[in-house]
Amino acid sequence: MDKFTKLTGIAAPMPLINVDTDMIIPKQFLKTIKRSGLGVNLFDEMRFDDDGNEVADFVLNKPAYRDAQILVAGDNFGCGSSREHAPWALLDFGIRCVISTSFADIFYNNCFKNGILPIVLPQEDVDKLMDDAERGANAVITVDLESQTITGPDGGTVTFEVDAFRKHCLLNGLDDIGLTLEKSASIEAFEAKASQERPWV
Repeated sequence: MDKFTKLTGIAAPMPLINVDTDMIIPKQFLKTIKRSGLGVNLFDEMRFDDDGNEVADFVLNKPAYRDAQILVAGDNFGCGSSREHAPWALLDFGIRCVISTSFADIFYNNCFKNGILPIVLPQEDVDKLMDDAERGANAVITVDLESQTITGPDGGTVTFEVDAFRKHCLLNGLDDIGLTLEKSASIEAFEAKASQERPWV
């Protein structure tokens, strides 16, 4: 998993509330267990019409936001089914951070496990960042996980809270496998001792 330390990028505004995981990545794209390749179908039913043509007024189709790395979203983002493909699709598209007033619990946890930083802020702060994000190509904000701050294009700063353990994992690029591998020396020592004590196993 890639480390998340400091991210400076374009923020795309998506003020819709109750964006569920089927909107993020529709069910017909869940046939794969690969984490790559899903970005092209992110928000598929909103990004494309029935003929596969781009919907011009969808935010991520606008030239200013095609390379967005941050999403400023409406309330209850990531609700619905627990599909892990949702954060996979966001990450594959290039989104490393989602900011909202609230997230569905499973989606929220899946983000951390896949290298995406979900940030919960009061409505007032989200409104400010949404306003910043509506500046198009000038909607560049900086998210600093170490200092837990978000800096807008005008230099204004808001702070956010994040669980210390999850922060540690993101800063060091540790998913569940990475956390296990941190204990590899202890695991190998245990296995060696077990083999000596119980060679028949």
